[in-house]
Amino acid sequence: MASGWEEDKAAVIDATEEKKEIEVKLFGKWDYSSLEVRDSTLTDYISISQKKVRTFVPHTAGRWQKKRFRKALCPIIERLVDSLMMHGRNTGKKMMAVRIVKQALEIIHLLTGENPIQVVINAVSNSGPREDSTRIGTGGVARRQAVDVAPLRRVNMGVYLICCGARSAAFRNIKTVSECLADEIINASKGSANSYAIKKKDEIERIAKGNR
Repeated sequence: MASGWEEDKAAVIDATEEKKEIEVKLFGKWDYSSLEVRDSTLTDYISISQKKVRTFVPHTAGRWQKKRFRKALCPIIERLVDSLMMHGRNTGKKMMAVRIVKQALEIIHLLTGENPIQVVINAVSNSGPREDSTRIGTGGVARRQAVDVAPLRRVNMGVYLICCGARSAAFRNIKTVSECLADEIINASKGSANSYAIKKKDEIERIAKGNR
């Protein structure tokens, strides 16, 4: 009896060790362990470190919209996928958006040789404007006033501008949307002026500077 119990115990230990060895990688290819957010103000708003954020497929089925600011916990790759589903005719086509992002990440890995998740994080960090202008009305007279942008808003704007740039570049173009998205992310991660997101960010900050 004792020997049988010991054999069962050894089998359980082996099974737990095998479970520990399973490493979660995005699409079974790219690791989450070496990722970092270089902009310290955005570390709480670009989700990469939590265990539940590490998924094989960017589809957590989380109800991120049910509570205010909860979308800050949504994985950054899933936020990119969700933003691609805008507008109108693309609503709800998440499998199509996941396929586009997967192909774009593969292209990024081939062109840069880096972890494409890290490249996306750098692109989002660079694309979010730090200063914007808002409309303030006093006594029936409206004027524009420069304001600082919250970190979560910066992430939102960064993801949105990257997707807008990829969508506009792919329209009536021989390139696929995956190739356009990959080009946009790589250029944004480098801070290149060829990126739609970087150009829009600079324009927003320039207008805000004039309204100080």
